[in-house]
Amino acid sequence: MSAHKETFGKTVGIVIAVCLACSIVVSTAAVGLRSKQQANAQLDKQTNILEAAGLLANAGGDINGTYEKYVEERFVDLATGEYVDVPADFDMFKYAKVDDYRVTPKPDIAGVIRHSKVVSVYHVKDDAGVVQRVILTVYGSGLWNIMYGLLALDSDGNTVRTLVYYDQQETAGLGGEVQNPAWKKLWDGKKLFNNGEVAIKVKKNAGDDIHAVDALSGATLTSNGVQNSLDYWLAEEQLGTFLSKQPWKS
Repeated sequence: MSAHKETFGKTVGIVIAVCLACSIVVSTAAVGLRSKQQANAQLDKQTNILEAAGLLANAGGDINGTYEKYVEERFVDLATGEYVDVPADFDMFKYAKVDDYRVTPKPDIAGVIRHSKVVSVYHVKDDAGVVQRVILTVYGSGLWNIMYGLLALDSDGNTVRTLVYYDQQETAGLGGEVQNPAWKKLWDGKKLFNNGEVAIKVKKNAGDDIHAVDALSGATLTSNGVQNSLDYWLAEEQLGTFLSKQPWKS
């Protein structure tokens, strides 16, 4: 009996030792790779913004250099529509959880639950430093989860150039078609507002309607999610005031 207990004890000891060794290896690897993961995340963010800016094809592999030359991140107070300064570590998604920045929307038509009262926008400049496009972050619930997108506008604050969904979990071949280049192209030239009111619609048989884009076939809930996101973020209480003031021209 004692021999059996001794063998069992050794087995447990070995298992614990192996688990500890594995946890040390995993922790060490995680710490060692953190900087690389952060660099990759930054590169991915810049790549998506350059796509929305219409500059990705001309970047020639120099994503960071092209971004630094032509793109400027600014921060907008949704309550005033004006640019504001933010802490050095500001991230609109992380700060959505900070008491002084958190907004809980009612009604929450986009299903965002909460968001920051200050959000990032991006100026896309030409070689002379003149703003050619303004990129907004728009997001909201789709069929399965939150869909995160970048809405690129001409400097008139009304004409759409593209809508790039860079993070979504919709059904492949259906709602996942938000990432199809052909669908993205449908947004080019569409108008967001009509007489100051949000007029853009995602609907069936949009045709030549300057304020409408064809809904995704077989993906009604995803299409509704896109519509709800735009209705929410373009409203006066969100980015509508910012777009009407057009502070990038001052």
